[in-house]
Amino acid sequence: MNPLGGNGSLPAAPAAGGWQPAVPAANWPEEDRRWMRRALALAGRARGRTTPNPLVGAVLVRDDRVVGEGFHRRAGAPHAEAEALRQAGDRARGATLYVTLEPCCHYGRTPPCSDALIRAGIRRVVAAMVDPDPRVRGRGLAALRAAGVRVEVGLLEEEARRLNAAYLAWNLLGRPLITMKYAMTLDGRIATRRGDARWITGDAARRFVHRLRDRVDLIAVGIGTVLADDPCLTTRLPRGGRDPIRLVIDSQARTPPGARVVRAAAASPAPTWIAVTERAPAHRVRALEAAGAQVLRVPATAEGRVDLAELLVELGRRGIRHVLVEGGAAIHGALLAAGLADHVLAFIAPKLVGGAGAPGPVGGPGVDRMAGALRLHRVRLRRLGDDWLVEGYLRDPATLPLDVFSATAPGVSRAGGP
Repeated sequence: MNPLGGNGSLPAAPAAGGWQPAVPAANWPEEDRRWMRRALALAGRARGRTTPNPLVGAVLVRDDRVVGEGFHRRAGAPHAEAEALRQAGDRARGATLYVTLEPCCHYGRTPPCSDALIRAGIRRVVAAMVDPDPRVRGRGLAALRAAGVRVEVGLLEEEARRLNAAYLAWNLLGRPLITMKYAMTLDGRIATRRGDARWITGDAARRFVHRLRDRVDLIAVGIGTVLADDPCLTTRLPRGGRDPIRLVIDSQARTPPGARVVRAAAASPAPTWIAVTERAPAHRVRALEAAGAQVLRVPATAEGRVDLAELLVELGRRGIRHVLVEGGAAIHGALLAAGLADHVLAFIAPKLVGGAGAPGPVGGPGVDRMAGALRLHRVRLRRLGDDWLVEGYLRDPATLPLDVFSATAPGVSRAGGP
């Protein structure tokens, strides 16, 4: 069964403003908000490092003092709650735990956090949000409640959801979060009519992109971008940074074995993947594998192209939770046409290129009427040097409904305060 639906499309995005946090932050005591903000800040320290697990921070407070705190640093490492309990020791008994995500109640690489909290004698647990993982979804909170722990959920829920948007996308949509990124001139060109694209934006915008690469799991481009620009797709920051997995979407395996994106795999801890269809010539596939690339065979569409919906499901199975798509126009157009893009980052440089043959950032058939244009929600505008970044959502995973309490966790309070 395709978790994206019969035709690979996604359900319509909720209306702007349709989702609201369960309890406004203002309804909680200030001390609760202060400690949860601290837990969120701790969780954010591991951005890009915990996949396929969520970002989680935890703070243990007793007599208005922190007795232990921690965050989940990477997959396989202790959970945030375990870190906080280890630091607190015997001082955890009678304490309140502020945690950004519902404590787990199942065995994975680590034992259930709910059991450890009960054994430690935690008096109260305040969770920002329910864990969308079907193995949990309210069961961890219910287990705590059944053991006599006072449980409340919903404090700074929106902030927690945004922190874990990629984790929500996987658990609620069945595929990774897709961020579509491009840079264009003021007249909407991503290159000149001769194909020159270096550089559209300035240093500040490019540094922003490398920080983003450091935080995502995978960066994807189409074969057209590889053939035109020969990108490396690595992270280049003053202190190094972390390379994401590099993926070329290339139905016929036309990527040159000597392309920089292929050669990068020899020097980078992250591999280079090439997504092809079964129709890709075998000799090209063998040449790419011999050069160090890993080839993913993906079902083809009727037109013979890589089926993007199937590709995203496969990436999710491989633990990928956040994909940054950096072009080109054909891939962007295909993602939009299939309803698979969630998040858009459009960098706009104050330059004019002109030329009827100069390409734009989105290909494909497009819409026939302006009324059919896709509209971004939660739009933000940010200046980066001389350039501007327009950011918005076509589908915001942080707003997807997750109403599990009536069915799975009766008696768990969503109200803040005493």
